Amino acid sequence: MNDIQAHRCDVLIIGGGMAAAWAAIAAAKTGAITIMVDKSYVGTSGVTATGGPNHWWVPPDPGKRREVIERKLAAGLGLGDPEWMERVIDTTWRTLPELAPYYPFGSDGKGGRYYSGVRGAEYMRALRAYALAAGARILDHHPATQLLVNGDGAVRGARGHARLIGRDWEIQAGAVIMATGGCAFRSGLLGSHGNTGDGYLMAVEAGAELSGMEFSIQYSVSPAWASTRTLPYGAARYYDVDGEEIVQPPRGHAHFQALGAALLTGPVYADLIDAPSALPPVLHDIQPFTPPPFVRKGVDLFKERWPIKLFGEGTIRGNGGLRIRDGNCRTNVPGLFAAGDAATRELATGAISGGGAVNSAWALTSGQIAGAAAAKEALAGRRRTMERLRSAASAAIHPVAAERPVDRKAIEADIDHHMNGYQHALWRSERQLTDSLKVLDAHWRAIRDHGRAEGLSLVSLRETAAMTATARWCTAAALSRRESRGIHVRIDAPELDAGSGARLLTGGLDMIWTRPEQQRYAEAAA
Repeated sequence: MNDIQAHRCDVLIIGGGMAAAWAAIAAAKTGAITIMVDKSYVGTSGVTATGGPNHWWVPPDPGKRREVIERKLAAGLGLGDPEWMERVIDTTWRTLPELAPYYPFGSDGKGGRYYSGVRGAEYMRALRAYALAAGARILDHHPATQLLVNGDGAVRGARGHARLIGRDWEIQAGAVIMATGGCAFRSGLLGSHGNTGDGYLMAVEAGAELSGMEFSIQYSVSPAWASTRTLPYGAARYYDVDGEEIVQPPRGHAHFQALGAALLTGPVYADLIDAPSALPPVLHDIQPFTPPPFVRKGVDLFKERWPIKLFGEGTIRGNGGLRIRDGNCRTNVPGLFAAGDAATRELATGAISGGGAVNSAWALTSGQIAGAAAAKEALAGRRRTMERLRSAASAAIHPVAAERPVDRKAIEADIDHHMNGYQHALWRSERQLTDSLKVLDAHWRAIRDHGRAEGLSLVSLRETAAMTATARWCTAAALSRRESRGIHVRIDAPELDAGSGARLLTGGLDMIWTRPEQQRYAEAAA
């Protein structure tokens, strides 16, 4: 690489969302030299900035917390972890109020402050301010493309490209935290365009394992012409083109199946005329990004019917991601930690979506834990002599055959079709999943064999590679879990299999593997 930007730090955080910011705060507060790199601008990028996040908020009453955890464990169908749930609840309760100097928390109506619900844009601006005040350095518009490892395979930094100045960068670090978010496969979901699975690909290239990738089917209801946030739609009724009401369950996979089946035959319309009277006056304050598309279209969302679309959320409100090996958010690769949606959320949610309060609390907690643990590890080894590092990456960098153009648009269209298309995602079966995997495998081979790029073009090609790899892991895991559990539903295996209650691990690049988890994180760390 020529004219490269070179930096050194103790802790490198890849990502710029909620979990990344909390990780930077925790790491920098220890005195560790901390750098965040984000493909966009920390404070506006990602799905949090466009939403109105709530947090899992339970007072420190042992009885109440035990009751909440027991309910979540039951809903998670055997894949949750009560110790992690307790940590998430407790860390969130203690930590979120720290943001008060930077965020205007309102009144709870009882003489105190209301902490659990925040406005996404202001929340992310506050986290940026807090991270900078703690001493973290933020490099905006610095997408990472590959991890650096030493001779023992430990992660010791990353490389990427600085968009605004057109130069490659390299950062050597004592520890790296992957906090790049989930992957929505370019569905059009609001705020998710940059969520392309980059962190999954970089980590697996370094040898990391994934967990829960089969739990990748979740949707947001939005107007057909624009993705919005989801608050109003729980009160909606839905009608087909002939004005007949679509009879459907109030929530869950069957709810999306009913809407998806109707959408495959024609337009579907939402009706919010019967929404609670308290909702319209507060919607703009809670989710300010929801009303504008209706205003621009000249539609009164509470008085008119309007066409809808389901926007796929993939692993953002699914729960798969990098496997957490121990109580410090380490992956199975030395020197590499994971936080937020880049990590599996099965520990806090089990087999169901943690979208909303639990995911926000998980992002805060895993960020805090990973930041502190990575800083401790890096500071302990700060006197380490300079190491010779190599890139762990290969796809789109070192083709194995003759270099030739890769049709990114065609590949991404196929990925969207197989991962977000209603006919594929909502009615999974062995035949459908096998057919999808064949298509996705062919695209991976095309990128592996012939793809090569540099600079900003490499960033784009690596995004396509990451989405392709993530789609293959999700599909392979869904094929291996021959049952229906939580948000993973198979029409050819509709029942819960009592003998399949282990988390499912996934990994590999050219040859994907899956296997049940043999040891939970606490057992592995013992």
